[in-house]
Amino acid sequence: MEAATTLRWLTGLRNLGSRLGVDRMRALSERLGYPERWAPCFHVAGTNGKGSTSAMIEAIQRAQGRRTGLYTSPHLVEIGERLQVDRVPATEARVVALAEELRPHYEAIAAADAGLAPTFFELITAAAWVEFRTRQVDVTILETGLGGRLDATNICTPEVCVITSIGLDHQEYLGATLAAIAGEKAGILKPGVPCVVGQLPAEAEAVVVQRAQEIGAPLHFVRDRFGTALPETNLLGAHQRWNAGAAWLACELATRLPFDAQVAAAALQNIAWAGRWQRLTLNDGRTLIIDGSHNEEGIRTIEPLLAALEGPTIVVGALGVDRARPLVIAAARHAARLVLVQPDNERACAVEQLAALVPADFRGEVVRTTVAELFPAAATCATQGATVVVLGSLYLVGEVLARFQGLAVPTTAWQDRLPLKP
Repeated sequence: MEAATTLRWLTGLRNLGSRLGVDRMRALSERLGYPERWAPCFHVAGTNGKGSTSAMIEAIQRAQGRRTGLYTSPHLVEIGERLQVDRVPATEARVVALAEELRPHYEAIAAADAGLAPTFFELITAAAWVEFRTRQVDVTILETGLGGRLDATNICTPEVCVITSIGLDHQEYLGATLAAIAGEKAGILKPGVPCVVGQLPAEAEAVVVQRAQEIGAPLHFVRDRFGTALPETNLLGAHQRWNAGAAWLACELATRLPFDAQVAAAALQNIAWAGRWQRLTLNDGRTLIIDGSHNEEGIRTIEPLLAALEGPTIVVGALGVDRARPLVIAAARHAARLVLVQPDNERACAVEQLAALVPADFRGEVVRTTVAELFPAAATCATQGATVVVLGSLYLVGEVLARFQGLAVPTTAWQDRLPLKP
């Protein structure tokens, strides 16, 4: 009962929404004794690829014999996925213990100045740092939550920064242009700290270069380091080789953390990262592929993988029409059947909104259903097709993974969310 009470308190904070800014995080960190300073860290931002790149950096560092702390967001099924030590997620009991450790600090800050009361995301970020300090990790890998400049993780002082990619996403919070979004991502740059740069549009790259010159942050481009000879990885797709290049280069540049290339190459062949072209087998032997490519840039990166499939059934669910449009159009180019669902999120597109985006020349079958009807039991999918691909929102990915595993569907209250615009 006490655990349930703690979880209700913690998850209830998400009703306040996410608020960008680092002042609250700094105030909380000061009370906690600056846990983010415990170990050398890598700081990873980007529109797409930052989660995969973070997982690759973690794998390389762990293979070098170091205890790792990995912080990513959002989680897919269990909240402990966000804070992992040596890739083992925190248990629910540990999350509860960390929340109770942080609660007195939250209450003291809120009593003194309600405007500095930490958000849900900020508390989870602090919980990760406290856990990593408690577990005495040797290195941490931090993925930004949103943007970079005003993200809670941006109070760290990293060994290396990484900007994986920049595309149009979260425009209502980060800006309407690639240049504006690049300015927010470039906010993670620090004077004298090397930054690895992945595949960026010219307009965005120019902004990053200018910011780096202004503050004296040396830039290192994946294309210059590797050319066409990008590192190999077991994760499929050309974009994942770019991510592998970014991870490799970041680890090379971290001079306080000795790097063995042979060990790194082996580590990149054993990357596990759920929801990124993840192949599963249904109980009737068919293939289920799950991918959280939920914006235009992400869809472009996985379209070659779609093209290699033979007449797949593609399940689509997205948050917002702007995200859904390129997703539905790309899916229609390769699907024999489109299955439209609404993810469990207040910002999700209704099925009829998705249907309106299906190109007029699509000749396949269009099915309207729910996630519950589509995945009624563990490892079961109630639609035709030798290969079923689930594409879109990470909320959809999390729900499908939970149902595939036969778990209780994750409650939406767990997720940190941006408030709806009035």
